[in-house]
Amino acid sequence: MRTDMQIRKDVLDELEWDPAIDAAGVGVEVRNGVVTLSGHLRSYPEKLAAERAAQRVSGVKAVAVEADVRISDGKARSDSDLALAASDALRWNALVPEDSVKVLVEDGRLTLSGQVPWAYQRSAAESAVRDLLGVVSVNNQVTVRPKASAGNVKGKIEAALHRAARLDAQAITISVDSGRVTLDGTVHSLAERRLVEEAAWSATGVSAVVDRLQIVD
Repeated sequence: MRTDMQIRKDVLDELEWDPAIDAAGVGVEVRNGVVTLSGHLRSYPEKLAAERAAQRVSGVKAVAVEADVRISDGKARSDSDLALAASDALRWNALVPEDSVKVLVEDGRLTLSGQVPWAYQRSAAESAVRDLLGVVSVNNQVTVRPKASAGNVKGKIEAALHRAARLDAQAITISVDSGRVTLDGTVHSLAERRLVEEAAWSATGVSAVVDRLQIVD
């Protein structure tokens, strides 16, 4: 098992390695494999990049991002300008169903609401707006409501996990109740955990995913 000191060093090295991050602005603390990032970052995409960098490090069980985004005066935008830009970005994104997602902007913080049939459309809505100049954060409250349910959701998810070479599918238990999928068991990294979640969301008829997976060394 890796020590917190080893994990912290690797997280710092990974932050330094990523060209999208100004590592000097990020503080790192590790306790029992849980990484906390603090400090000030220049943009929301940089904040997301820092979170992903920490998640890539072996031994990390969870990442808490307490760093804030401070937009420089030259890149700040009014909420009305940002709302217009976000609306246009959603409208021009081919993966987001027309008129399905609404956006509210307050002090550079975007809140997305609405309903879509698929989880990938929910993710696409967030991706469409998160890189806009002036965005401080994105709160994605879009819900997934499938147009139709499908039989044997559990079997389809299990088959997808067995096709993934990087996963030990035998260590994962899946239960389904009215479109709500619950994941139990163990994985070896945050990346594996995310892969399992994505497989569950990809099944037809899934409206919610409850992730209770544990990360083990």
